[in-house]
Amino acid sequence: MLVTTQELAAHLQDPDWIVFDCRHDLGDKAKGERLYREGHLPGAYFANVETDLSGEKTGKNGRHPLPSLTDFLAFLSRRGVTAASTIVAYDDAGGAYAARLWWLARWAGHERAGLLDGGIQRWAAEKRAFSTEIPVPRQVEPLQGRADNGHVVLVEDVVMHLGDARRLILDARAPERYRGEVEPIDPVGGHIPGAVNRFFKNNLNADLTFKSPDELKRDYEALLKSRPATSVVHQCGSGVTACVNLFAMEHAGLSGSKLFAGSWSEWVADPSRPVTVEPKKG
Repeated sequence: MLVTTQELAAHLQDPDWIVFDCRHDLGDKAKGERLYREGHLPGAYFANVETDLSGEKTGKNGRHPLPSLTDFLAFLSRRGVTAASTIVAYDDAGGAYAARLWWLARWAGHERAGLLDGGIQRWAAEKRAFSTEIPVPRQVEPLQGRADNGHVVLVEDVVMHLGDARRLILDARAPERYRGEVEPIDPVGGHIPGAVNRFFKNNLNADLTFKSPDELKRDYEALLKSRPATSVVHQCGSGVTACVNLFAMEHAGLSGSKLFAGSWSEWVADPSRPVTVEPKKG
């Protein structure tokens, strides 16, 4: 669900609404927590993309592998989340990191989760309150859940279905990374053969709010070309920004797409997997 600043402001004192600050920087992994300590939405907890929203790296499973269900539920419980809680995640990058928490919550069976539309920028533009206080969570019973692995596609499945016209792989990375012109993070540039580029920022207006459901539906239906939404596999560099595209499809009423969690960073960890690099124009 998409939560407006007005809705969140009205629920800041509601103990059943739990807010998470997911700000992050791939080039400076400590930046998000520094920004959080300098000022955050009142009552918000910090969610670290590298530790709280990711699992153990093996060198073969990508830069941000999924955390274990046990670890993720324990993280939520330590912040006072119960089965009745509404989770709202925000960042300063159009949901690029907050959508990962939203997706993980749904994967863990917690449907009452959403993104703050416009993120911290919209909150600040409306001159709403900030705090430097680190909240103390209420004590709650450990959260229970069951991982719905129907939301996830493994690398073996991607390999098996290469060239299958019934499936659509959507790559959320910047176009120049998708084409293989530049690759600032991973050791190999290019994209998975057959993948179509849908830069995650194309879901957003200039003020980093999401486009309307109708506009998003038109965009994605043009990519689907009569395929069902369930045929879509989302990927990016490491399974983080791809969650923005997945959220946008859900917001548009196109439900059932899946996440290739290891994404490009897992794909290229095995040099035997094929890579497509777009020829330079001109």
